[in-house]
Amino acid sequence: MKVTRIYGNELLGGVRMLSLDLSWVAFIITGLGTMFLIGELLVNMKGIFAIVGTGFITLYFMAYLEPAMFFLMISLYVLGIILIIIDGKVLNDGTLSVIGMVCMLLTVGFSAPNWVTGAYGAMGVLIGAGGSLLFLKVFPKRKMWGKIALVDRLTSEAGYNSINESYHHLIGKEGVTLTPFRPVGTILVEGKEYSAISNGQWLEKDDKIVVDKVDGTRILIKKVVD
Repeated sequence: MKVTRIYGNELLGGVRMLSLDLSWVAFIITGLGTMFLIGELLVNMKGIFAIVGTGFITLYFMAYLEPAMFFLMISLYVLGIILIIIDGKVLNDGTLSVIGMVCMLLTVGFSAPNWVTGAYGAMGVLIGAGGSLLFLKVFPKRKMWGKIALVDRLTSEAGYNSINESYHHLIGKEGVTLTPFRPVGTILVEGKEYSAISNGQWLEKDDKIVVDKVDGTRILIKKVVD
């Protein structure tokens, strides 16, 4: 009878190799989880995508973390999602979305048992977030991101001038902001309201502005410095 002896170092090395071989699973789990969660924010799936995405992400954190750290890390991950939602519904400038995505990446990376698994997990988050855009081609999209993309419907009934009008006559004229600019808002020039963009500047209500240029149907303004 032949006996095969396995020494401690050889056994430990085998366990490590098995762990590395399965690290790619983190990419699939975080990728699918993030894709469905972000997809729920982009398209109206009545919570189905949110449930599926939450299941994948919960599975990822439960696989590597003790209960105390599990609740901490998944809370930070959810915080990242909440920041993206706040950006889409309130600020519409992308700042909180970037912070939220970084928060998601860090929680996934630091929750992994080794750097290889963490790298796979972070890659899954990025690829999953990008892949969620494909849902826009299939399912009805939410109006959550309309302002940041300048696709809101501006009608005369809502107090706006027709979008087909030429605004070149406004170049050089001064006015005031009727709403905060983040960086889109409404201005008042010569008693009329117009939708405009501030070229990335954040302006407050009642700031004095001047029409800098007109690009097609877009009115670009800048703040008047007293």
